Amino acid sequence: MLATAKYLTHTEVHTFAFSVAANAVLSFFPFLVLMLSLTRRTLHSPTMTAAFLQMLRDYLPTGQDFVIRNLNALVSAHRGVKVFSLVMLLFTSSGVFLPLEVALNHVWGFPKNRSYVNNQLISLVLAFACGSLAMLSVAATAGNRWLLHLVFGDADWMLVRVLAFIIMKSFALVASIGIFFITYWLLPAGKVPVFSVLRVSVVIGILWEISKYGYILALPFLDFQQAYGPFAISVTLIFWAFLSGLLMLAGAQLCAGAAGADPRSSAA
Repeated sequence: MLATAKYLTHTEVHTFAFSVAANAVLSFFPFLVLMLSLTRRTLHSPTMTAAFLQMLRDYLPTGQDFVIRNLNALVSAHRGVKVFSLVMLLFTSSGVFLPLEVALNHVWGFPKNRSYVNNQLISLVLAFACGSLAMLSVAATAGNRWLLHLVFGDADWMLVRVLAFIIMKSFALVASIGIFFITYWLLPAGKVPVFSVLRVSVVIGILWEISKYGYILALPFLDFQQAYGPFAISVTLIFWAFLSGLLMLAGAQLCAGAAGADPRSSAA
């Protein structure tokens, strides 16, 4: 734990986290457009659409109504928006995984990074895998919401709302853990211990959920609105992505340290 805390003070770690955060925000909205387009216009599933929007409200730390309103407007627009979103998602996803691969290679002590072309290929695989996990989470949540509706009908009881929330959070947490796991496992340019990575992915997935609510509670004290005005939502999302990047790198360092890896310094 002390080694991990010291690792997070390194300048290059913050550089990697900021790079990941910027590209994550760039790819986030195109990803949402694609997800909503699939549920609403391709699968024609109101239940999956409602489940996706509910999960989105829970994931976003702020500006939920603003984001969802503009998201609905884009999805209702012409078909070209989805094509543009796909192109943007493929382009920006590589920007997320490129610095992240370099950071994970440093953590595990792998001396050589992948070539640019190979990194693009693994980035596409990871982007597709992360999107598939998110879609499966939405589908599972929608299926269980349908079962609740089948059992309780249209009753708006507290028990039904609590059960729906628990179901949604459970599948979302599993998807988050899965995304952390495949990133930790596939992205480094070398073999890593699978079971150690799985254990750390579970811990980081849970910590990420807890940290999100802590970040939401801290937002009134940070007061981004006062400092950034109309750009407050963007700054809020970038800062949250930066903290998430730090948490992911901390998990990798913790896993490598527990596995006895000998990370190289950035100078090496």
